[in-house]
Amino acid sequence: MESAPRYSQQRPSGTAGAAMPAGRGSRHRRARPVGLTHIVVGAFGVLAVLLVIGLAIREPVGDKPYLKIAGAGFIFNYRVAEVFYGFTAEVQKPVRNLSLIEAEFEDPAGGPQIRVSERLNPRTKRYSLRTPPVRGVQKDRPYKVTVRLIQNGDNAVLFEEELAVRSQMADDVVPEQPLTVGPGYRRNPALAKDTPAPQ
Repeated sequence: MESAPRYSQQRPSGTAGAAMPAGRGSRHRRARPVGLTHIVVGAFGVLAVLLVIGLAIREPVGDKPYLKIAGAGFIFNYRVAEVFYGFTAEVQKPVRNLSLIEAEFEDPAGGPQIRVSERLNPRTKRYSLRTPPVRGVQKDRPYKVTVRLIQNGDNAVLFEEELAVRSQMADDVVPEQPLTVGPGYRRNPALAKDTPAPQ
């Protein structure tokens, strides 16, 4: 049985090595080199878009209060038998140096309000004010704090806000006398011998 003849594909004579017409057979074009000018223009375009977005979402400085209360709460120091409470405030707008942050804290023991103040300085925009040690703290009871920013020079009140600070526990968990004394946290010699040592 004869096998079918095999044919090899051959180019017609005279066409070997002939160049293809320009623009027809070539699908790929050379990429243009990206110059420094294109990079600079593109970078400025991206920066312009980011600037527009930033301006759209930015809160105007004039709409911000002078102070922002960043947090408040009670601190229980069991070792030294102290309880105090306070808050942290951040300055959000330009204000004269040596202006005064003044706070009036309600006394948990029922005494007169506890007044604490601190002068502003150019080194920081974050300030923490707290009471001296207090007693009589009750769980979940709101204690009133009034915060003011008083401008240096004319004593204008630039900011005033009231907040309520609650404790998650009563101060009866704190001993009447400190368990330790001194910088080395030595055991308080005034305590009875059967008092457990701090861990």
